[in-house]
Amino acid sequence: MAENSPVEPAADYVTDIGLRRIDHVGIAVADLDAAIDFYQRTFGMRCVHTETNAEQGVREAMLAVGPTTEGGCLQLLAPLSPESTIAKFLDRNGPGVQQVAYTVTDIDAACAALRERGVRLLYETPQRGTADSRINFVHPKDAGGVLVELVEPAAH
Repeated sequence: MAENSPVEPAADYVTDIGLRRIDHVGIAVADLDAAIDFYQRTFGMRCVHTETNAEQGVREAMLAVGPTTEGGCLQLLAPLSPESTIAKFLDRNGPGVQQVAYTVTDIDAACAALRERGVRLLYETPQRGTADSRINFVHPKDAGGVLVELVEPAAH
C-alpha cells in the first residue's frame, strides 16, 4: 500500500471472497466461568452470549470488546470432554489464542472460492456455530499455522 493512498471506507468494503470484518478471536480456556470473570473484571468486557455446543464439544462465551459486537468479540472456549478439539488444543498448547474468525456474507460462496484457490477446509459442508451461525475452518497448514474460522451469522 502506497503511503497516503486513499483507503476505501471500511463499512463499504468486502473482499472478493466475501470477508466483511473480524468476527472474533477464539481463546481456549480450561475454566469458562473463571475466564469470563477475568475478562470482565480486568478489561471491562461484557459477556453477551453463552451456550453449550455439543456438536463442537465446547461450552463457550462471547464477550463484547466495545459498546457493540460490531467491532468484534472475544470468544472463550472450554472443553465439554477430554476428547473435544479444545481439550486436545489445551493439552498440546495450554490456554491461549486458538483461532481468528471472519464474518462472511455467504459461507458457501466463500468456501467455494477458497477451494478454487487450493485452500483446504476442515468440513465438507458448513457446520452449526455459535448462535446458529454457519461456520467452516481453513486448515491451519494452509494459513501459516493459524486456524481461520469463517462465520456466516444466522439470519434474524
